[in-house]
Amino acid sequence: MPPHAEKHRSNEPERCACSGGCTTDTTSTQDAPRVSVSHSSGKSSVFRIPAMDCPNEENDIRKALAGIDGIRSLRFELAARTLTIDAEQSVQKSALQAIRQLGFEVLPIEHEQTEVPSGLGEISKALIALALAIGAEALDFFAPDTLLFKGLGMALAAAAIAFSGFSTYRKGLSALRRGQLNMNALMGVAVTGAFLIGQWPEAAMVMALYAIAELIEARSVDRARNAIKGLLALAPETAEIRQGDGGWLETPADKVVIGALARVKPGARIPLDGRVTAGSSAVNQAPVTGESIPVDKTTGDPVFAGTINETSTLEFEVTAAANNTTLARIIHAVEAAQGTRAPTQRFVDRFAAIYTPAIFAIAVAVAICGPWLFDWMWTQALYKALVLLVIACPCALVIATPVTVVSGLAAAAQRGILIKGGVYLEEARKLRAIALDKTGTITEGKPRLVATEVLSPFDPEAKVLSWAASLAGHSDHPVSKAIATGLNLPENGLTDFTALPGRGIEARLDGHTLILGNHRLIEDRGLCSPEIEARLAVHESQGRTATLLATEDRVLAIFAVADTIKESSREAITDLHRLGVTSVMLTGDNAATAVSIARQAGIDDARGNLLPEDKLTAIEELQGRFGPTAMTGDGINDAPALARADIGVAMGAAGTDTAMEAADVVIMNDDLRRIPETIRLSRQTHAVLWQNIALALGIKAVFLGLAVFGSATMWMAVFADMGASLLVVANGLRTLRTTAPPTRD
Repeated sequence: MPPHAEKHRSNEPERCACSGGCTTDTTSTQDAPRVSVSHSSGKSSVFRIPAMDCPNEENDIRKALAGIDGIRSLRFELAARTLTIDAEQSVQKSALQAIRQLGFEVLPIEHEQTEVPSGLGEISKALIALALAIGAEALDFFAPDTLLFKGLGMALAAAAIAFSGFSTYRKGLSALRRGQLNMNALMGVAVTGAFLIGQWPEAAMVMALYAIAELIEARSVDRARNAIKGLLALAPETAEIRQGDGGWLETPADKVVIGALARVKPGARIPLDGRVTAGSSAVNQAPVTGESIPVDKTTGDPVFAGTINETSTLEFEVTAAANNTTLARIIHAVEAAQGTRAPTQRFVDRFAAIYTPAIFAIAVAVAICGPWLFDWMWTQALYKALVLLVIACPCALVIATPVTVVSGLAAAAQRGILIKGGVYLEEARKLRAIALDKTGTITEGKPRLVATEVLSPFDPEAKVLSWAASLAGHSDHPVSKAIATGLNLPENGLTDFTALPGRGIEARLDGHTLILGNHRLIEDRGLCSPEIEARLAVHESQGRTATLLATEDRVLAIFAVADTIKESSREAITDLHRLGVTSVMLTGDNAATAVSIARQAGIDDARGNLLPEDKLTAIEELQGRFGPTAMTGDGINDAPALARADIGVAMGAAGTDTAMEAADVVIMNDDLRRIPETIRLSRQTHAVLWQNIALALGIKAVFLGLAVFGSATMWMAVFADMGASLLVVANGLRTLRTTAPPTRD
C-alpha cells in the first residue's frame, strides 16, 4: 500500500459493530459539536459521561450499543468525556438505557452544565471509606481475637467497601454479565474473594485505596485535557458592540451577529474574529499563531478572537460567530484529533485485550495448581491469585498513550501548531524529506525592490528615479507596485498612458516618451545591448525579476524586484538539517529563480517550472528515495502534492477554512520554524509513549513475580497498579512543558 493510502485510510471514520452500520466519527467538521456549547442539531444529541476515563470504558460503551438498531453514527470525544449519538429520540433513549446498565451516569450537555460538581462528594466518600478501612485494620491487629471484635471489624470493612466500591461493583458486574474482564470486574472479584477467605481488613483497604487512586488519576488526566479547554478561556465572553444610536453596549459574544461593529480597548483580549475598520495597534497573536512578537494591525487587517490588543483602541467588523472563530475551530480540531488512535495507542489497545485474560488465566492456574506444585495451602494459593487479579488491571497500560498524545496535541496547539490527529503527531518523527512551496512559505510572498541601477550618463539620477516612480505608480502590476513602494517618491502627471499587456507600460512625461517594462519589451524596441544583457543575466541568476526604464532611444535604469527570503526560513532549514531531514523546494517559478532562492535559504535541492501534477510526481519520487515525506504549501494550489505526501502541512492558515481543512498539520502563522519544532515534539511524544509502556509493564512484571513467589499483598498491588498509572500520567504531562532537544532516530 502506498504511504498516502494508509494516511487517508486513518482519517476515515472508524466502523463500530452496531447493526445500523454506524460510524465513530473522528474527523473534524464545521458542524461537529463543541463540548463547550449546548448542542442538539437535527437528530444528533451530545451527552456527557463523567466516568468515561479511558479507551477500555469507551469500548465497553461501544459494544453495549452494538445491538441497537437505528443508530446512524457515534462520536466519542474521550478528552471531553462526551458522546454524540445520531439517532431518533426513541433510539437515543434505548442507547442511554444501555449505557446506564453498564454502571455509567449519562447527562445531556445542557443538564450537565447546570449540575453541581460531585467531586467533593466522591472525595468525602473515599476518605470515609479509608477511615473505616483503617479502623478494620486496627481492630484486626490490636483487638482481642473474640467474636465481638471480629464481627465489628468485618462490619467496618463491609461499610468501607460499600462507601468506596459501589460504582466499581456496578461496572464490574455489568462487565461480567457480558463476559468481559475490565479493571472493575477484576477489582470486584479480588476484593470479594479476599473478604470471603478472611482477609476482610485488607479487602476494605484495597477498595478504599483503589477509589482514592482513581480520583487522583482522573484529576491528573484532566490536567492534560484541560490544557486544551484552557484555550477556550482566552476569548472573552462579552464584546463591546456599536448600537444604532452610535453608542456602545457590552453584549454576550455568542449573541453577536456577523457584520456587527465591535470595539476593543488597549490591554484587552479581542472577543471575536474580525477585520479592522478604524484604528491601528500592535496585537499579540501568540494564543492563535504562536508568534512571540506583536503584529501591527491597521484598517483592513484581520484580527482573531483570543488575541491581545496592546497599544491602541481598535474597531473591527465581526467576520465569524463565536462558535466559528479561528480559535474555536482550533480547539474543536484538537478535541476531534484526540479521538483518533495513534499507532502506538492501537498497539497498546490490542496488547491490553490479550494481556488481561492472560493474567486472569495465570491467576486461575495459581489458585488451582499452586497447592499441588508448591505445597501451598489452598487459602494461600487463592490469596496469591487474588493479588494477581489486582495486578492484571490494565489501567496504567491503556492510559499511558492517550494522556501523552493529548498532552502533545495541546502543547502543539499552544505553540500555534494544529495537528489533526495522534497519528500525525507520532508519525512526524519518521520524516526524512520535506518538500516546500516557495511563495509564502520560504519567501515573504510580496515582491520588493532589491536593486536599482541608473545607466544614463545624460540624465540626473533623481530625475530618472522620479520618472520611474511616476510610471510604476500608475500600474496595478505587483512588480510595478514593488518599484513604486521601494522608490517612495512623489508622482508627476503623466499623459498618453498606455498599458502594454505582458510587457509593461508607456507614457509621456516631461516631454519624453518613457517605457517601463520587461526584458522582452526592451528587445522589441531594439534597445538591448551586450552590456545590458550581461547586467540582466546577473540579476536573473540571483532569482530577481528585472524591469527597465527607457526612452525611445536609450535605457535609463534597471530595477530588480525579488520575493525576499524570510529570516525564519533560513533558521528552519538549518534546523531541519540538524534533525536529518532533507529539504527540497518545488515551485512553478523558473529554474534560475528556484536555484537562487534555494541557495539563499540553504535548501538541498530545487525544482522549478513545476505544474501541480509535476509536484505530485516529485513527492512520489522523494518518497521512493528518502522514505516518509512531508509537503508544505498553502493548502489550495498544492492540494495534489499535500494529499500524496505522508504528512501535508499548511502554512499561515489563521482564519483560512480551506487550509485548515486540507492539511494534516496546520501552522497557524507562516513561520517555517514550526515544522522542525513539530518533528521534535513528535520524537519526544514517541519517546514518552514507550517510556510509559515500559514503566507500566515493568512494574507489573515485578509484582507478578512477587505475587507468585514473594510476599506481595493486595494493598501493595493496588499501590503498584495505581502508582504506575499516576507515574505514566505525570510522565505524559511533561510534553505540556517542554519540547524535545534535537535528536536523530
